[in-house]
This record gives sequence, structure tokens and C-alpha cells, in this order.
Amino acid sequence: MNHRSKEKTLVLIKPDGVQRALIGEIIRRYERTGLKLVGLKFVIPTVEMVEKHYLIDDGWLESVGKKTKASYEKKGQKAPFDDPVEGGKWVLEKLKKFLSAGPVVAMVWQGNEAVGIVRKITGGTEPLSSDVGTIRGDLTLDSYPLADTDNRAVRNLIHASGNSEEAEKEIKIWFKENEIIKYRLVQETILYDVNLDSIKE
Repeated sequence: MNHRSKEKTLVLIKPDGVQRALIGEIIRRYERTGLKLVGLKFVIPTVEMVEKHYLIDDGWLESVGKKTKASYEKKGQKAPFDDPVEGGKWVLEKLKKFLSAGPVVAMVWQGNEAVGIVRKITGGTEPLSSDVGTIRGDLTLDSYPLADTDNRAVRNLIHASGNSEEAEKEIKIWFKENEIIKYRLVQETILYDVNLDSIKE
């Protein structure tokens, strides 16, 4: 079993983050927590790659369709679909168009509770309701109503894996095994060395 410090998660800086020149700021936010960047690439995803990414979970279409329908109902509006699976496909089409529109930065971050820490720093899916201090809360202003008005995916800068199982599957879509770099950072001593016996000379 891997040590907790080896947990990995996938982060994608979406085309809006790249186009707004936020790559360095986003990386800085994750890096300063103590997470270690072990995979990095710059790529324009194909529509097929985006679809594969979102459909790694068999229940994704239905789950997203239900959430989207509930969101419409909460606002007192009728969703543009009745069947949740059809709703999931409707959302997926928007995501495919958005993520394949230009370059994305794909990253693998490693560290204790990497998935949870990245999600905390990233913020909620909708920038408008994301907490101040999170990447989405601080660096963008999109909202579901605006995205719905324009019939597009919400532009929220980042994709971050939802849990460790999802992260493992997603990483395999974006990275080959030999593209995940194994190396040691000096800061890992202060974060993970049990006895701190390598600090003093």
C-alpha cells in the first residue's frame, strides 16, 4: 500500500485559464501548500479525449443530468430535457466544445490528501458561489445563469478529480506511466520525515 504522501490527483487548467494567462498563478496556489508537481503537459485535447475523460464513470451522464435538472428547478425553471441521461449528454456536448477549443495544461499533483486539498483550493464548480480565497472564487466571475443564457459550459478555469479512484482513472487518460516523474523535493523532509533528523548538520 502506498504511503499517504503519495496520493495523486489530476488537474486541468481549462482553455479559459490558459487564455487569461493564469497558469503561473494557479500552479503557485497548489505548489505553496506543499503538494508536489509530478506530471505536466500542454495539449489541445481532441473531442474524443474529452468524452473519454468525462465518461470514465458509468453513472456520470445520469448524475450530471439529475444535478442540472435540479439546478433548473431550484431557479423555478424547466430544464431543456426530461430524461437525466439526455441531460448528461446535453452537458457533455458543451464540455466537449469548451475543452477542445484550445490548449489546456494537464497536471498531476502528489501529496497527503492531494485530491481533497486541490478541491479545497480550487473552490466550487460555479465561480459565482465559490468561496473567496479559492481559485475560482478569486480569479473568475462566471455563473450558471450566464452560461445557460449563452448555451455553453461554465468557464471555471479548472478541472480537479473528485476522489482518489477518479483521479487514478483520469491520470491514465492524460499521462503515460513514464510521464509521471519520481523525484524528491527538499520540502518533503519537513512535511513527511517522522523524526526530522535530517535538518541539523
